[in-house]
Amino acid sequence: MGAEEGRGAAPSRGAGIRDVARQLGMSISTVSRAMNGRGEVSAETRRLVAETAAALGYRPNQSGRSLRQGRTNTVALVMPTQTARTQSGETFFLNVCNGLQEVLWPRGLDLVILPFGPAAKPDEFLRNAVDRHLADAFVLADTRRTDPRVDHLVEQRVPFVSLGRTQAHEHSWLDLDFAGVAAQSVRRLAAGGHRRIAVATADRDVNSDVEFLRGYREAVAERGLDDDPGLVLRLPDNRDAGGVLGERLLASADRPTAVVLAQETLAPGLYRHLRANGVEPGRDLAVIGFRENPVCEHLVPSLTCFHVSLEHYGRRLGELVLDRLEPAPPPPVGELWPMTLVPKDSDRSY
Repeated sequence: MGAEEGRGAAPSRGAGIRDVARQLGMSISTVSRAMNGRGEVSAETRRLVAETAAALGYRPNQSGRSLRQGRTNTVALVMPTQTARTQSGETFFLNVCNGLQEVLWPRGLDLVILPFGPAAKPDEFLRNAVDRHLADAFVLADTRRTDPRVDHLVEQRVPFVSLGRTQAHEHSWLDLDFAGVAAQSVRRLAAGGHRRIAVATADRDVNSDVEFLRGYREAVAERGLDDDPGLVLRLPDNRDAGGVLGERLLASADRPTAVVLAQETLAPGLYRHLRANGVEPGRDLAVIGFRENPVCEHLVPSLTCFHVSLEHYGRRLGELVLDRLEPAPPPPVGELWPMTLVPKDSDRSY
């Protein structure tokens, strides 16, 4: 039985391009052209070849192939590591990567993560990765409204998709509806009788916070609520920011009755600080967080927030990346993903 198992496993371990061609009933030259991304082979044929190769366990000699093609057959996600989200155990990027890899892997593309911390300047880090040709395409996270990384990728004609919009260039992007979440949160709180609603974001010029503040301000104006600059709280982007938020809220001479969080990971620290000072979240201060997050799932009262499938989000991101890698890519696409309210107990004080 052991010998039979060995004989059955050998073809998968030793599968080559001939096995892929035989399985599909195609010529070896057609399979080779499909694997090399040659334009004369249809996208459907490339897909079939990639899926069959993966099923048979065939993996090309990447070093030799890369030298011949000038390609790495990798896509790189460039992401920060020193943020409040990552420090608190946030799993956003890992869940997005699950969906992203699900799309890239059948096409013979590997996903790599290029993390940058405080020792690396984001712009220099990206330029270095491009100059060394570490990947065939890039996914940029933590996008700023004016982002030199985008400028460099456009100038170098390197395929990329950004998680977030910028003010310059037409390029493909995918973004969560930060402005829509903020506006819907304000409207919900206003409907419950709240007039002084604070908003908390990180003190950084990133697209997500800019959009969140835009949605907040538009909804405040729309509902005729208190438009007090002191209700806009910009916080350090670290794990202590929830406690800092609590301090600033309680120190306010005219304390708000509700707060909307651009980062739901602020909630645990905020809850602790409020309770340490005799203020009960959900009863004395209504709270709405941004995204449904395992980091916050055990909070009491449970956190009202918004849901999005990060795996679906990652899969769509992968599709946009594949578009950019086509020999003749389609026009850039920008997509805004809506999120669904998950009402819980943290804003039921009204």
